[in-house]
Amino acid sequence: MTQAAEIAVLDKDAILECADELADVLLDCIAGGASVSFMAGMPKAEAVAFFRNAAAAAGKGGLVLFAARLQGRIVGTVQLGLDMPPNQPHRGDIRKLLVHRSARGRGIGAALMARAEAEAKSRGRTLLVLDTADDSAARLYERGGWVRAGIIPGYALWPGGGLCDTVIFWKQL
Repeated sequence: MTQAAEIAVLDKDAILECADELADVLLDCIAGGASVSFMAGMPKAEAVAFFRNAAAAAGKGGLVLFAARLQGRIVGTVQLGLDMPPNQPHRGDIRKLLVHRSARGRGIGAALMARAEAEAKSRGRTLLVLDTADDSAARLYERGGWVRAGIIPGYALWPGGGLCDTVIFWKQL
């Protein structure tokens, strides 16, 4: 039987403490070809800085960061963006679902999404949106009941270069 990942909310201080581990997950995903806003060869210091910025946003209440741990090691993360404009207090964004390649196929991505969706609902959010490359992550969202709104061709670059299409998804909670 495969051990289930422990999913936890990390507050500002915990994100800062774990920034190095979170950066390792991000860098592994980039090395695996995931289009997650960053390019191949990203220095670790930049990845750590990304999570330090996430900690600042979490400290201001604009972001909730979830981490998945297996045997005490962070192997996945996702962010729930809450910093919406005044006319969208009912909405949230799912950002940066990342699962280390060594931990994939164990339901960690789905568990992170379920936890983020439950948190959004507990905070009175009734609509979530996200965007992703049209790849295996898109299939994960579809299995989770997300609705494909459309595809934007050539929206971003793959980490190694070359244009990639982006799919916009939404989910009513």
